[in-house]
Amino acid sequence: MHFLVTNDDGVFADGLAALVDELKKIAEVTVVAPDRERSAVGHSLTFFNPLRVQAIKQEKKVTVYSSDGTPSDCILLGIYDLMPKKPDLVISGINRGANMGDDVTYSGTVSAAMEGIIHGVPSFAISLNAFSEVYYGYAASFARKLAKSVLKYGLPPRTFLNVNVPNVPDEKIQGLEITKQGESIYDQRLIKRMDPRGIEYYWITGALPTGEAEEGTDFKAVYGNKVSVTPIQLNMTNHDLIKEIKKWEIL
Repeated sequence: MHFLVTNDDGVFADGLAALVDELKKIAEVTVVAPDRERSAVGHSLTFFNPLRVQAIKQEKKVTVYSSDGTPSDCILLGIYDLMPKKPDLVISGINRGANMGDDVTYSGTVSAAMEGIIHGVPSFAISLNAFSEVYYGYAASFARKLAKSVLKYGLPPRTFLNVNVPNVPDEKIQGLEITKQGESIYDQRLIKRMDPRGIEYYWITGALPTGEAEEGTDFKAVYGNKVSVTPIQLNMTNHDLIKEIKKWEIL
């Protein structure tokens, strides 16, 4: 087996290292990751600049490359050039900070898994619900177990898994829940300032997002110290609304 691994926290992130240490127990691992943090870049691809790649490390069962591209760029580089053949699995993470609810649309971590499934490779993203005093051990071992299950049971076409893990000691994990995507609550703010040349600029800021802890959601599971696994599909069509919009007198 051969896995392609990336993240959006950068090639030297601790979460990525912890993930690779577990995955190399069961497979060959090729890492293609951004050369710096690329959080919240979403599913962006680089079209108007060249992509550059640097070999970082090669050892038994692990090859590491960095790129100046986005996480989704890294998946394309891995699948179509840097790996000897198409990977058996794409894994993105371990992200520092959860990716639940509406955050999946912003997340470079989640988008990398989405890019993998677009190109026909079973994929999942994994994130840890913490930004400080982060413990990656349980999340990394869970990723290894999930990788084996995905390979054994498979995933439907154009569907990937989004995993979020509580940042608590192993003995406080309350199990696993298969969840639906929740709804985020944002405290978004925009700070307007003036630079030394008298030109306005802005900072997007605000509190970290939270979510409604409704039954069956990713938020409810993680807030209850359960690992959340959410199957996400690419087709976002609101099928219930199609018939209603057909009734509109638009023309």
